[in-house]
Amino acid sequence: MKNPPNLLVILSDQHQATAMSCAGHPVARTPNLDALAARGTRFTNAYTPSPICVPARAAFATGRYVHDIAKWDNAMPYTGTPRGWGHALQDKGVRVESIGKLHYRKDGDDTGFDMQHIPMHVADGVGMVWGSIRREDERVYNKHVRMMGDVIGPGESSYTKYDRAVTDRTCDWLSETRDSAAPWCLYVGLVAPHHPLIAPQEFYDLYPLDALPPDKLRQRDGYVQHPWIEKCAAAMVAEDGWKDEEERQVAIASYYGLTSYMDHNVGRIVQALRDSGQFDNTTIIYSSDHGENLGVRDLWGKMNMYEESAAIPLIVAPAPCLDAAPPPTCATTTSLLDVSETIIDHFDADLPGTRPGQSLYDIAAADEDRDRAVFSEYHAIGAVSGEFMLRKGDFKLIEYVGFAPELFNLAEDPDEAVNLAEDPAHAEDLARMQAEMRRICDPETTNARAFADQDAMIAAYGGRDIAATMGAPSATPPPAT
Repeated sequence: MKNPPNLLVILSDQHQATAMSCAGHPVARTPNLDALAARGTRFTNAYTPSPICVPARAAFATGRYVHDIAKWDNAMPYTGTPRGWGHALQDKGVRVESIGKLHYRKDGDDTGFDMQHIPMHVADGVGMVWGSIRREDERVYNKHVRMMGDVIGPGESSYTKYDRAVTDRTCDWLSETRDSAAPWCLYVGLVAPHHPLIAPQEFYDLYPLDALPPDKLRQRDGYVQHPWIEKCAAAMVAEDGWKDEEERQVAIASYYGLTSYMDHNVGRIVQALRDSGQFDNTTIIYSSDHGENLGVRDLWGKMNMYEESAAIPLIVAPAPCLDAAPPPTCATTTSLLDVSETIIDHFDADLPGTRPGQSLYDIAAADEDRDRAVFSEYHAIGAVSGEFMLRKGDFKLIEYVGFAPELFNLAEDPDEAVNLAEDPAHAEDLARMQAEMRRICDPETTNARAFADQDAMIAAYGGRDIAATMGAPSATPPPAT
């Protein structure tokens, strides 16, 4: 049997799904991602399994829902259990290594990699324990640190330096494997465009402030935040942390600058693949762990189910040697769990157990499936109760335990400005979407499980007062490089 092509999986951090020129963004410049999309398939309705780093990455590692593996928040990192796609490849005898951000517990855990190169894991092996204290009457309000970083604008940060080191190591790795006869799988984790919002000068300069897209859904213009969202946003310094509107615009320009910097590093990696002579025999998958609100609805970071936060970019570019003719876009709803299944499928590996994902190769080859449902959930920092999302066809349902739901028709209302949940004309749509969600999980029961597990963890650390001091206040520090 002929060997499959090599597989290069690149995962960025906090990349908004539409912030690519190939996705029609009015200002974002991403020529290298555009080139991948031009020779592959861009999945236009892809979502994260959870809009925050650690649970999303644990779900990606295993191909299973967050509530299935009980990795609820940024203090419950993946430790190698349950087994994931990396283990499946190892069982098959495939060389599988990682370079860069994983956000698991620690190097040394058996997480399915033969070797981890300069890995970034949760701080001190425990993560943001303070964020697990989230009931409204007892939660921690992180009001001493601005979420998006103390410094905003052009320059260098520990994150931009880390990405440069990750890219350098990846280029070296590809050169070192140029004579490899056996197929390999390499996972590369870049941190841009995750905050701090400091972009290298040449990339920041691509986005003059007077050319940025207009604001959307600002409270000053009459937009009213959902009560659950308002409580979540109050947990950290975000919209209330800008000195003035100009600094706010600088933050947005910096985000796009970081996006172009990340794209530049993707380009360096692809060029190194060409230089190593392995380009024709390597399939490339690009995605991100979640998106970024970037000021829409006066929200920053992630942590909610609106498109800016929950939708992710997803591109699959087949190896040229396959002489494939993939569709340029695919509108079937997908998620990071499908990327997990694709990695397993690529090498014809096996991972026992039931998982909701499907190979992206099969999804792209089939007609658009408007009946396919994709699910996401959130139980972490700022969440006074569980938040759940179901996307199916044109509709998106967002459920908040203890709060009124939101229902949007994305075909008619892509900005999610009109909540249809209380419209009698859409009562059947709401009931149908709620029934579909409950086939995946019951929000109330799942919410109770998440709180119980977090309570037990907090007690194990010595109680609320001790747990409130544990973990990085915002962005996880990168390792020394």
